[in-house]
Amino acid sequence: MLTTIEAILFLALALGAFYFAGTGFFQVFKSIRRGKPEDRLDRLSERIGRALWIVVTQQSVFKKRPLVSFLHALVFYGFMFYFLVNGVDALEGFFPFRARGDAWAAFNLGGDILTAGVLIGMVGLILRRFFVRPRDFSFAPNVPLHEDARGGVRRDSSIVAAFILFHVGSRLLSRAAVLAQDGADPFQPVASAFSALFANLSPGATTAVEHLFWWGALGSILVFLPYFPRSKHIHLMLAPINLALKKKNPGALATMDFEKEESFGAAKLEDFPWPRLLDAYSCIMCNRCQDVCPAYATGKALSPAAILINERFELNRIRPEFSAGKESPRPLLEFALNDEAAWACTTCNACIEVCPVGNEQMLHIIDVRRERVLSAAEFPDNLKKAFNGMEQVANPWAMAPEQRLDWAKGLPFEVPTVEKNPEPDVLYWVGCAAAFDPRAQKIAQSMASILHTAGLSWAVLGKREKCTGDAARRTGNEYLFAQLAAENTETLNGLAPKLIVTTCPHCLHTIKNEYPEFGGKYAVKHHTEFIDELIKSGKLKLNAAADGAATYHDPCYLGRHNQVFDQPRQVIASSGVKLAEPARTRSNSFCCGAGGGQFWKTEEPGRERVTANRWRELKSTGAKTVATGCPFCMRMFTEEAAQEETGAPAIRDIAEIVAGNLAK
Repeated sequence: MLTTIEAILFLALALGAFYFAGTGFFQVFKSIRRGKPEDRLDRLSERIGRALWIVVTQQSVFKKRPLVSFLHALVFYGFMFYFLVNGVDALEGFFPFRARGDAWAAFNLGGDILTAGVLIGMVGLILRRFFVRPRDFSFAPNVPLHEDARGGVRRDSSIVAAFILFHVGSRLLSRAAVLAQDGADPFQPVASAFSALFANLSPGATTAVEHLFWWGALGSILVFLPYFPRSKHIHLMLAPINLALKKKNPGALATMDFEKEESFGAAKLEDFPWPRLLDAYSCIMCNRCQDVCPAYATGKALSPAAILINERFELNRIRPEFSAGKESPRPLLEFALNDEAAWACTTCNACIEVCPVGNEQMLHIIDVRRERVLSAAEFPDNLKKAFNGMEQVANPWAMAPEQRLDWAKGLPFEVPTVEKNPEPDVLYWVGCAAAFDPRAQKIAQSMASILHTAGLSWAVLGKREKCTGDAARRTGNEYLFAQLAAENTETLNGLAPKLIVTTCPHCLHTIKNEYPEFGGKYAVKHHTEFIDELIKSGKLKLNAAADGAATYHDPCYLGRHNQVFDQPRQVIASSGVKLAEPARTRSNSFCCGAGGGQFWKTEEPGRERVTANRWRELKSTGAKTVATGCPFCMRMFTEEAAQEETGAPAIRDIAEIVAGNLAK
């Protein structure tokens, strides 16, 4: 039990610590509120339940780095229990009682084992962070990094690690000193073992040691608290909130109200919606998003981790003024990222999918692109042709609408349009790529053959079909996207289709997940999903004539964005083809390099093209065929294969594989 002087001193320190920490946390709260409004408070009870489950199971952490995740889990579970441990220890200091006996058995055993777990976890993490020093903790020289972050990341990690080690280690030694006086406790085996350190001390000396380490355990909290709002440790509080307020479809873009918006996109921190600012504070600086970023992996200036870290350090630098309502002094392109980084993103969603704390790094980039396009009118020259094509003839190829059915010429049957079949069971949304790209037109022809062979009532829009606007939206031209979305939803609502099937994952994602905000809610399926259903229902029969192994490339907008992984593989298997999986597959698939508008512009400089990186991996499987489920992936790999003289695998869409194996 503390002396009177100790008790007064502790209470005085606690008041000061909670005051300065409270001030810091309140400034963080006000800083986040500076962001633009965005509705994330619907279904609150469901959101909280989901977040608690993710946090308790640590499932978002265990997606990658299993050993590191295990060490983190040891620290996490120990720290959660320490909220109770620290409370009981504080009571022991102020009141004459010991947490001993049968009534405290579970508490003491839990505290003892978890104390050891925290220390083991921290030692492992410290060895990795400061001695092994893997590439996870470094940034390429061409990645923009905030001046405060260059030494600040390492310093912050050092402070947090030192605090946890000192706090938990002091608590262990405090309990050991108690047991040296009271005798070993079978429910505190670790502390009992350490009590041998103090076995030969006098009672007075043992009591002094107990007090010393009690102060070390609880006093370190008071010392650390004012720093807490500035540290990475703040994720302990904000990550669960971020996970709870995460979108149902992570990475989905919010619409803009052009009549009410005073500024478009984000030029400065306060231009972001408030969830972007919460992202910056929630970031734990683990760099997992950087590990899976196709742009970073191929030497581009983009690191999604660096963007959030840069924003955090800038917010820490200006927090008192910013939280009070003053304008941030610098634009984002001066400290968070540069133009190269902003335009290198493929919007593959890998950073969002892998983030253990629910951050949406990709959306930071899209907001910057929106400002560049809509306010500054500064964007890569190559995009002008695509924008003009979408504006003038409703497709980025800048082809006349009358040519949208050219792909159907030469087929042994007539492709029905909605004029001839106004109430089809299936509306085939062809998409611009399959309509205008010569290689992708074979996908549309194969899909038409499948629909015709299955004897379905189907139709296409023909020249009434327009680009969904995916490329415009991902490159920041939200105004153009909104125009195309409004026109397409008007057309589709007039037809009221029972089911839309598309061979393009980008069309699938846009119509299914983004058009509802424009008044268009439809049943939409990717062609691999639909073909799988036709096969299983017996409406489509295949000759399982295997011709060598195939490897399947998961398109980002079909896989990570829409969680369609199994059906394409099942269709391939139904064709009798043996599947050889690449190293990075399913949710860990690597981008083809076409998304985010990259298809329409010159790729940013780096060590290699994103496509080259993925193509090399697909070839390494030894498969005779690369199976695709996206016309853009097909085009990117076709161009890569064309650079090889011999031995390149064939590249075929799943629709082509199926059409080539249809039972007569």
